[in-house]
Amino acid sequence: MPVAPNELKAALQGHVCQIGLWLNLGSVISAEVAGNAGYDWCLIDAEHGPYDLAAIQAQVIALAGTGTEAVVRVPAAEDWMLKQVLDLGVRSVMVPMVESAAQAEALVRAVRYPPHGVRGFGATVARASGFGAVPDYAQTADAEMCLIVQVESRAALNTLPEICAVEGVDVVFIGPTDLAADMGYIADLNNQSVLDAIDRAIDTIVEAGKVPGIISLDRDVCAAYRDKGVRFLGVGSDACLLASAVRATRHLP
Repeated sequence: MPVAPNELKAALQGHVCQIGLWLNLGSVISAEVAGNAGYDWCLIDAEHGPYDLAAIQAQVIALAGTGTEAVVRVPAAEDWMLKQVLDLGVRSVMVPMVESAAQAEALVRAVRYPPHGVRGFGATVARASGFGAVPDYAQTADAEMCLIVQVESRAALNTLPEICAVEGVDVVFIGPTDLAADMGYIADLNNQSVLDAIDRAIDTIVEAGKVPGIISLDRDVCAAYRDKGVRFLGVGSDACLLASAVRATRHLP
């Protein structure tokens, strides 16, 4: 019995825009609400959110019953972090601060089993294989992995064509906030130099045949990126949505 298909990866390969939400609150209830809202994917943000492995697993399980793909952003490009997350049953992972093709190639190997990678064989006793209920897990898991690398610095943009050429990278995600800061425009996402750099990066990713990704909290900006060819599109965060709703309802008309 093989691993269940990764419908997010299939949809992205089929040029269908997939809409998702960041999960930063660390709340299982928040994850379940978001999954039941019908998002294509939700990203469990272990880089900036209050997550340990147990908290990640709880949100992965909460999303499993909703049909929404769980994506996990690990804190750093470390093999051992990826191994632990994959053994929880995650098929889609995002890695921050990728700046070279060599880094991207190492990440491809980290999410694949030998002979094509270096992922350790431990899934038989982990949730990924249903604790052994999927006997062909190791033989079929590689094909369903969706690897998302983040480019969010001037150094990354300088090597973007080489990163895009790495086989096994599925999505190249532009981190607009960190990119703006690295360019000298902290908290100035609408600076024209930043916008131009993002547009050029999207064009490069599309021309290379990879899936471009980005996030914006502005619905009009999201629509414009979708129309430009972005297919992995973050449209908000549970923390930001809650905070804005709470503030908006604090004062009566």
